[in-house]
Amino acid sequence: MTQQIQQLLPADFSPSSRVWIYQSNRPFNERESLEINEQLHQFASQWLSHGDPVKGYGQLFFNQVVVLMADESATGVSGCSTDGSVRLVKSLERQYEVNLFDRLLLGFIVKDKLQLLPMAQVAHAFENGYINEDTLYLNNTVLTKQELEEKWLQPVKDSWVMKKVQTV
Repeated sequence: MTQQIQQLLPADFSPSSRVWIYQSNRPFNERESLEINEQLHQFASQWLSHGDPVKGYGQLFFNQVVVLMADESATGVSGCSTDGSVRLVKSLERQYEVNLFDRLLLGFIVKDKLQLLPMAQVAHAFENGYINEDTLYLNNTVLTKQELEEKWLQPVKDSWVMKKVQTV
């Protein structure tokens, strides 16, 4: 699955390109996904930092996770340009009536589908076999393209989530 994701990422972006991940509290239907990808691509193609074009990328993964990326090797991303990306994400929230900023909903790949669990239910899900140490967890805290490629989808046993389920 990690290899499939790498194929969707721009090959010509620096490994240190900055990444922002926003996970929706529900999957988007096919029409919504197409519209969102169009908006992300349009934003990325017009992304500016102090008037200079940002080498940007935007894509919806799993019909539920917005990934924005900026290759700062040419143009650095300023506070204003970051604000522009946040405005886009907030606009998507309003347009599709979703929450893209809930960091207490954790994403797991269960039976080849993205499933969300409230952080408070993760230990219970682990105890009852809904997830296990080999279940892929979406580590949405990655900050660079390289981390996205190597550490975004990681088995629960290799993530901080394992400490959370072991304390129960």
